Amino acid sequence: MNDRIARAALTRLFEPNDTVGRSIVGRLGAYAALRLATGAQPAHTLPDVTPEELVEALKRWASRVPDLDPEKDLATIERLGGGFLIPGDEHWPTGLDDLPDAPFGLWYRGNIGNGIPNPSNCAALAGSRDCTSYGAAVTGDIAYSLAQRGICVIAGLAYGIDAHAHRAALAGSTGGGSATIAVLAGGLDRDYPSGNADLAAAIRANGLTLSELPPGTAPSRARFLRRNRIIAALAGVTCVVEARWRSGALNTAHHAETIARHVAAVPGSVHSANSAGCHRLLKEGTAALVTDAAELTELLAS
Repeated sequence: MNDRIARAALTRLFEPNDTVGRSIVGRLGAYAALRLATGAQPAHTLPDVTPEELVEALKRWASRVPDLDPEKDLATIERLGGGFLIPGDEHWPTGLDDLPDAPFGLWYRGNIGNGIPNPSNCAALAGSRDCTSYGAAVTGDIAYSLAQRGICVIAGLAYGIDAHAHRAALAGSTGGGSATIAVLAGGLDRDYPSGNADLAAAIRANGLTLSELPPGTAPSRARFLRRNRIIAALAGVTCVVEARWRSGALNTAHHAETIARHVAAVPGSVHSANSAGCHRLLKEGTAALVTDAAELTELLAS
């Protein structure tokens, strides 16, 4: 078993926030970590993991071991017109290496020939699913103009701000590379939400849909929140266009701040609950105030 197959297996065995699994991989490497986690190699003392933590983790992983079939997962993604990237590959997005908890690998579908642009040429747009007409209009203007400038728009394929960002980026594409990339919180054999399946197909015609989770994996709240760190790491700037006080978009902004990426926010009406999250970022000094694509482009260049 090579490193690629071992990492494919680990994406099914470990949840993205499994700190014990991540510590074992960091200490032993993917192949040896997989053998230990599946019981093929006797458990032993590790500096970063207590015996109690390891025993509990082995119990947690045991129910998933029978479902491990990385060769099948790799064949499935290939049949879907995609593949599996690992660190060191030509198209591995090096921006992910800035994460303290980088994915073990990255599943993709779409036009890998266009590659994944460097963070300096990517902007993430995030915001409310129940966006207002103001949020939709601003998102459309920004995403279209970013794509016209050759900047790839990163978002999460959700309804609302995400969908408007993807569509506008596709409309503004100059054909010179990936106009937009979607990062999903589940397996790529099922576009989520299903109502955006046609949008996902349009994205793949030019760019990519990505996930750290293997085919067949269902999205969950925890996986959505962990997915946000990938969106933040792929982009040189994360812009929250419209968000409520406790919106998940603020989680994306937090991840961006944590890895020293630029954070920006668009101001809105003081009477709109959908702008409260943006105003919170601005008041806290976390985000730069932006109103258009030109100002985001300046942040990317700085």
